[in-house]
Amino acid sequence: MRIAEIPSPSQGPSQSQSQSQSQQQSHSQFRFDLFNPILLQIESSIKKAEFLSSASAADHPLSPIIPDDLRHSLTLLAQLTPFPNSTKLHIWKLSYRLWNACVDLANTSATRRSSTEHANLRHVASDLLYLAGDVDGVPSPAAKSASFYYKTGLIWHSLKNFELASSCFERASDIVSKLDLTMVADAGTKKLLLDLNIDRSRTAWQVSDRNLALVLLSRAKGLMFGSPEHYKALGDEYLAFGKIELSKGETHAFREALKLLNEALDLYEKGLRLARAREEMVEFKALRSKTLRFISAVHLQVEEFESVIKCVRLLRDGDCGDNHPSLPVLAMKAWLGLGRHGEAEKELRGMIENKGIPESAWVSAVETYFEAVGGAGAETAMGVFMGLLDRCHVSAGAAVRVAHKVVGHAGEVSEVRARVAAKLVSDERVLTLFRKEPAAKHRKTMYTLLWNCAADHFRSKGYEISAEMFEKSMLYIPYDIENRNLRAKGFRVLCLCYLGLSQLDRAQEYVNEAEKLEPSIACAFLKFKISLLKSDNTAAINQIQSMMSCLDFTPDFLSLSAHEAVACRAFPVAVASLSSLLDFYSTGKSMIAREVVVLRTLVTILTQEPSDDSEIFGVLKRACDRAIELGARCFFGEGEVGKREQNWFAVACWNLGTRMGRERKFELCAEFLQLASKFYTALADEEQVDESNVIVFRSLTLAVTAMIASEEQTNTTLSNAKIKQAKELLDRAGKIMKLISTEKKVNNEEIHRLEAENLFIYTLSAYDIYGRLNDSGSQQLLVKRFASSKVCNYKYLLQIGLYALQGTRFNQDVANFALNECLSALLSSPSPDYHTVALVFRKLIAITSISKGEADDDAVYEMYRQAYRIMVGLKEGEYPLEEGKWLAMTAWNRASVPVRMGQSDMAKKWMDLGLEIGRHVGGMETYCTCMEEFVNGFQNKSSMQTE
Repeated sequence: MRIAEIPSPSQGPSQSQSQSQSQQQSHSQFRFDLFNPILLQIESSIKKAEFLSSASAADHPLSPIIPDDLRHSLTLLAQLTPFPNSTKLHIWKLSYRLWNACVDLANTSATRRSSTEHANLRHVASDLLYLAGDVDGVPSPAAKSASFYYKTGLIWHSLKNFELASSCFERASDIVSKLDLTMVADAGTKKLLLDLNIDRSRTAWQVSDRNLALVLLSRAKGLMFGSPEHYKALGDEYLAFGKIELSKGETHAFREALKLLNEALDLYEKGLRLARAREEMVEFKALRSKTLRFISAVHLQVEEFESVIKCVRLLRDGDCGDNHPSLPVLAMKAWLGLGRHGEAEKELRGMIENKGIPESAWVSAVETYFEAVGGAGAETAMGVFMGLLDRCHVSAGAAVRVAHKVVGHAGEVSEVRARVAAKLVSDERVLTLFRKEPAAKHRKTMYTLLWNCAADHFRSKGYEISAEMFEKSMLYIPYDIENRNLRAKGFRVLCLCYLGLSQLDRAQEYVNEAEKLEPSIACAFLKFKISLLKSDNTAAINQIQSMMSCLDFTPDFLSLSAHEAVACRAFPVAVASLSSLLDFYSTGKSMIAREVVVLRTLVTILTQEPSDDSEIFGVLKRACDRAIELGARCFFGEGEVGKREQNWFAVACWNLGTRMGRERKFELCAEFLQLASKFYTALADEEQVDESNVIVFRSLTLAVTAMIASEEQTNTTLSNAKIKQAKELLDRAGKIMKLISTEKKVNNEEIHRLEAENLFIYTLSAYDIYGRLNDSGSQQLLVKRFASSKVCNYKYLLQIGLYALQGTRFNQDVANFALNECLSALLSSPSPDYHTVALVFRKLIAITSISKGEADDDAVYEMYRQAYRIMVGLKEGEYPLEEGKWLAMTAWNRASVPVRMGQSDMAKKWMDLGLEIGRHVGGMETYCTCMEEFVNGFQNKSSMQTE
């Protein structure tokens, strides 16, 4: 607003005053010549500003040069103070001209009004007026100068230059501080005094000088002048400061906010008492109610719930009957804080009747109610929401917020709340909210909310409620092509829920629906799972082939299928899955699981259930072949991991081979043990060479033994190829045998025993194979080498001797050597086993009889004499009685032929030997008596014939 021109001195003052001023002007005329150029320069700059404020130059920008020039001139002018009254008047006029130019500039362009240059011009105008000081004939010069600074301060404040704003307000305050408040009658001046303190306080608040701001507001209380308008202005500022403190959300700020709001309330009540106009009274009542609501909010924040209830009652029961939408929310939260949930529920339900409550308010109230009451308030929240649906417009977003509160936070699983949410979201009125196109975003949010809730229950194995929530989520999926995959996903997860409930037919229905919408590997796998649970292995195996034909098939599903089959103990299905998976490794595809792991798993499964052992052998042989093809490190893995894998296969082959031996499946036994030898051979290293060699030696030896046993079992003869293969295995075993160092292990009885058994089995097997090759020399060398070894004992020699006497394996020389070595070992023992000694003697006598024939019986006689010498000195019964009788009787019987032949000396020799042996055998006394009588008779007869 433009300011009116200052009247000239001739129009205002009296004649005497004019004469006085004339004298003063003439007295200081010489000083005018000094600052006249400065005033001309100031006027020139003002004219430029006036030109820019004209309509013709409205589009020209305000240059910062004008304020800078004015500020420079003002500085020079200030050095020439004091001024004569005429100069002061001239400066006042220049100031008013500049101010009015600023007003015109502000009216011409809003951007200039908010510019720094414009504020600087205003500030220069204020400083010009302040520099001039009091001018005779100008009424209330101090108030006018303070007004300039106040208005300039407001502009600086709007530009957020609080430092300059504060400077202007302080200059204005300093000017008006000299006024006598009792003499101020002008209403504008009174309002200026109040506004100056209020705006200065607001600026101080902005620069965080809170104490000064409150002091200025307190000082403003003395500038009310009994005006209701003044009380309202000051009360508004206290209310604004209180709201700022309240918004900080800090405990100490709440206390300060309460003080400020109470000050505002007190000012409004005083203003209400002074108000006379009806409009003013209504306005003050509204402000009082508003302040009380904020006070209630502060009490709520500091948990003074009783005070909240008092404020709400005061507002409701007051003369204005406040029914603001926030009151039921405040009351409900206060009742909740006091633990009176029934009262809180009444307030919540009462919101249904109040159509003025905005959606955000009652949604927030529902959320707060839930946080305090929890699942017990689910039904109440749903009832409130449904009541609001019937009475007012409710948005889809509000429905989402309420449903979210009913469902609960992520990870919070409550079946009661989930069921209430299911009822809420499936109500036709709620569904209607989401059918409109603008609600697409909220529909998606609701779908996600229900899906996540269902997923939480699914993870906690609440399959029934999970299925219900998944079904409700599908209500929020549009029936269009774009969302076919979401619907298919929903059907698939419902299939999983009913699988968890063991409702297989229902699960089958859902997966069929999903497949209609979107055929995929997931659907095929679910069908596979259903077949497993129905124990239909054939269907499950067929489903494996269906999975492999899917476009999105990956081999990982075969691995997963195998795991599922094992979990259901459907081992044939697991075998089929893993067998199909193995086919992908030969193609060179990159696989997640290593081939060796798949093969190991397959062997483990096959060995857990009755199956074709040849199938297990095929898998193990494949592992061996792949290891040879790819290299052991590549196939089994590097370092200790690879060694453990390789050792596992070696041990598996060994265990299966020995099991086949126990089950008398000798052909498979031989195959498994040969395979074991290959795995163990590859395992040998510098640290474990002896241990690995021992097990390889055993594997090779037992493999040949199994081949021989297989021949006897099947009553067939080993083919030449098999004999050649056995010979090769034995040659390998023989080479390894030479590397085995028994000296280091001789002190370990268990290892010594195992090595002895291994060497014995090797000797017997090699003896058999050499015999088939008609290599008797190698047989003898083999047995002699074994007899000379440290692990040999009489038991092994006895078995070799007896073995050499059997049918096609007969080798008299080997048998004779082995039995003689056995006899020597027995007799050198501290406590010989005479049962074995007797058996050896019987066999040696038989062998000698066969080899020497009956004509030359000296060797046979010597065998009998050796046995007799052993018997001499033994306790009765220590030598087996039956064997002793056999020796006595057979020796006696050998005299029969010489008797018939008339060879009396030879006959007498055998009869005497038989009689001597019989005398050392218990129970043969009668026989010996008869023998003596016959010998005496034979001697007499022989003597008579001689005479």
